[in-house]
Amino acid sequence: MIDRNGFLATYRVWRRRWFYPLISLVVALSLCLTTPMPGRALDLIPFLIQGVQVFQLSNISPNQEVDLGKRINQQLVGSDVRLNRNSEINNYVKQVGQRLVPNSDRPNIPYTFQVVEDNSINAFATLGGYVYVNTGLLKTADNEAELASVLAHEIGHIGGKHVVKQMQQKALESGLLTAAGLDRNTAVNIGVQIARDLPRSRQNEYEADQRGLRTLTRTGYSQAAMVSFMKKLLGKSSTPTFLSTHPGTSDRIVALQRSINAQPSNGRYGLDNSSYKANIQALR
Repeated sequence: MIDRNGFLATYRVWRRRWFYPLISLVVALSLCLTTPMPGRALDLIPFLIQGVQVFQLSNISPNQEVDLGKRINQQLVGSDVRLNRNSEINNYVKQVGQRLVPNSDRPNIPYTFQVVEDNSINAFATLGGYVYVNTGLLKTADNEAELASVLAHEIGHIGGKHVVKQMQQKALESGLLTAAGLDRNTAVNIGVQIARDLPRSRQNEYEADQRGLRTLTRTGYSQAAMVSFMKKLLGKSSTPTFLSTHPGTSDRIVALQRSINAQPSNGRYGLDNSSYKANIQALR
């Protein structure tokens, strides 16, 4: 025999358990449908139903940035980027990079420095502290201070969140942003494209130069190394990738020299050419 009172009590508990979540979902959907954004009002529905992770790039948290950077790195390394596996070379570059990090604008995120097996003269960074430098650039630099100047510049891009801003701009131009934000897979694909193909803006390069110069100076490296490395590349018969994707190099050199003249430093660390050549001997 069914206990009518017990049944009614159980039914009331069940109804309360499902009533409030259902009301919340209805309210959320109502907000989506009444949002005055033509063509975007329904964009939230699949995210609410499927639970897809989305990011608001305008206020992305450090943890989210690091997570996206990790996923971008995985895709890069799994497809286009072939990493150098020599432990001595990698440890040396990591050592130089980590020496710069405490003096950077964002010392509280984890940084990963990797050497790319590629003879072109290039270095780049993606969000979340991932910095890449080609073996061709390591061979072109004359000393550790010049290498440090390139790493400091790329750290400057991370400090300025330039990749995040460029991702947001690219997503807007491509019509990929929804009312909810940018879903993770799309964000990763855009990040990979930016790392591989898209040039930095002139404004971002000036800012990364200034941030990098401050980091270099605080660490005790020679300020002149940043200028000497850029001047060396200008003398190449063909434009290195590092410069072709970084516009306005001559003007940047002038701006850097002006900043150095305004705030000179006595730092002379990293100018020993022979010591540097010994550290990258495995590339010869």
